[in-house]
Amino acid sequence: MYARRRRTYFAMMGGCIGLFVLAWGVVRIWSIPVAVGMCVVAMVIPPLAAMVANRRGPDDRWWDDPSGDPQSDEWWDELDGKKRPR
Repeated sequence: MYARRRRTYFAMMGGCIGLFVLAWGVVRIWSIPVAVGMCVVAMVIPPLAAMVANRRGPDDRWWDDPSGDPQSDEWWDELDGKKRPR
């Protein structure tokens, strides 16, 4: 799950940088308004990429969610420094 989100994040950020470079390196020669529009689109991509990268997946373990496996939960609680009542 993490690798897929990381690849998606880097693809989105690469597209953002690509839009900026194309807008001001190539497109501005023919049309300034189109170049500005491309930059506005590129401006929206980083927050969306951050949301994609930080989205919780169905298999992600979060600090307050028990997994249902008592041995695993006990191990995670020990790592987190929690004492579980027995």
